[in-house]
Amino acid sequence: MVFLEFEQPLEKLFEQLEKFQQIESEGDIDVSDKIKELENKIKNTRKDIYSNLSGWQKVQLSRHPERPYTLYYIEQITKKFVELHGDRRFGDDKAIVGGIGRINGQPMVFIGQQKGVNTKMRQYRNFGMANPEGYRKALRLMKMAERFNYPVVCLIDTPGAYPGIEAEERGQAEAIARNLFEMAQLKVPIVCYIIGEGASGGALGIGLGDKVFMLENTWYSVISPESCSSILWRSWDHKETAAEQLKLTADHMLEFGLIDDIVKEPLGGAHTDPEKMAKTLRTHIKKEIAALQEMSSEELIAHRLEKYSKMGEFDIM
Repeated sequence: MVFLEFEQPLEKLFEQLEKFQQIESEGDIDVSDKIKELENKIKNTRKDIYSNLSGWQKVQLSRHPERPYTLYYIEQITKKFVELHGDRRFGDDKAIVGGIGRINGQPMVFIGQQKGVNTKMRQYRNFGMANPEGYRKALRLMKMAERFNYPVVCLIDTPGAYPGIEAEERGQAEAIARNLFEMAQLKVPIVCYIIGEGASGGALGIGLGDKVFMLENTWYSVISPESCSSILWRSWDHKETAAEQLKLTADHMLEFGLIDDIVKEPLGGAHTDPEKMAKTLRTHIKKEIAALQEMSSEELIAHRLEKYSKMGEFDIM
């Protein structure tokens, strides 16, 4: 297990638990009472730690190396998932994955960023930072979903769209803006889930939906705490302060009316029980899609436009 800085009390307890479990498996000594005591202590310590996490600590949890990514969720919650590739213009961006899968016989189009589960795969996936062809692939799949009347499920987990020169040359901003324009008018239900990081236009490029949800230990913001700190203070040293001031956690986003609800995670984060998290997500998706499918295409679009028109505050002088 990988422990974050604020989880150090848990690391020591798990080390003790592992030693007692080893003693029990190797010898005739009965240490079951001690094991049970440590398990209860771990549970209570977890509750204390996770009951009052700061914004920066939630950012750290959203980036946990053992946290489940898009393909894990898709493989767990669907049957017969078929991944589709390419934008039919330039190439196939590996940072965004998408395809068709079934939940209880209902075909759905799944789209999401994939970061990669190890160093080699992270490089292959460009750390979940999509190029324009990734957003154009996503749009192609959404239009296909519209053609066959399939709901769209977007799983968002990105530190941002790729900021390289080549991405700008191929129209990064236009690709994201086009997706927003087209998603606003899509005639089928769209539900979006922020499962990790939700940074800037990289998240927005597949983030406009009838319903937008955040997993409990995720963040959603126009900029990352590190980038905000580097702009305001010319260094990353103030990233914790930036995380607090950006108010980027799920609780803040719900308070501001920018998301529709928060999906609870297992105690300690999604990585502590990925299977349970996947089951929770599957149940949530089924319920939300079923509710949206009761609306006509015209009602969906009208509701979607009204939803985003109400966001923010402004004065007309």
